[in-house]
Amino acid sequence: MKRLIICFFLIIQLGYTQKKSDSIPSNNINTFQEGEWFQLRLHYGPFNASYATLSLERDTIKGKPVFHAKGFGETTGIARWFFKVEDYYESYFDEKIIYPYKFIRDINEGGYTKDVEIEFDHQNGTALVNNKKKGEINEFSVESGVQDLISSFYYLRNFFPKDKLKKNESFNINMFFDNENYLFKLKYLGNEVINSKFGKINCLKFRPIVQSGRVFEEQESVTLWVSNDNNRLPIRLQADILVGSIKADLENFKNLKHPFKIIVE
Repeated sequence: MKRLIICFFLIIQLGYTQKKSDSIPSNNINTFQEGEWFQLRLHYGPFNASYATLSLERDTIKGKPVFHAKGFGETTGIARWFFKVEDYYESYFDEKIIYPYKFIRDINEGGYTKDVEIEFDHQNGTALVNNKKKGEINEFSVESGVQDLISSFYYLRNFFPKDKLKKNESFNINMFFDNENYLFKLKYLGNEVINSKFGKINCLKFRPIVQSGRVFEEQESVTLWVSNDNNRLPIRLQADILVGSIKADLENFKNLKHPFKIIVE
């Protein structure tokens, strides 16, 4: 059940290969702003399983102006009786090029806990990992332009090379998660109009390439729909798992940088 929360955060820690990342040019931030907040409802069939939120504020870290993103996910209702999940994620990333400086992961998933802080040194290509639970601090080498679990979400929203990709083509970004370097691979499937609680929305459709066998039926079992407007907001995520499928739908939002576009018939 803990994967319900993880799915909201783009299934990023499950999608990786061993190739080098594609180059995505730096640019000005155009898709999000300070104060943005949104919530997704994750459900398994007719049952609400959990809610997950992401919020964004401005902050400073070591004298540098940054964006500070906070993610929180928890199981609710019947799902909480069977498997209690409370996951907190934070990322401090550069306000211009969206490179992370600090990442925090504090989770409780059915009694499995982890409390980790990571500091990124992009100049020297290192990540200093402080495992607070174990009392261990270790340094790891990281790839150029590395992203953490949360910063990658904002990076992809802002720098997705829509004009350069054709349908069924894919692109990659470097990730660092759980003391390892990964390559997150995302396939672009074109455009699709979907029904939501807000009405019909024109979306960009993606497929993260994930690990098969443990939870998902195959590598291409996850589909993500993002609004095809200047916000590039996640509208829906659907994952086919070994015992059915789960969905995450946009439930609420506020303080978007651009108008939220709905198809009016």
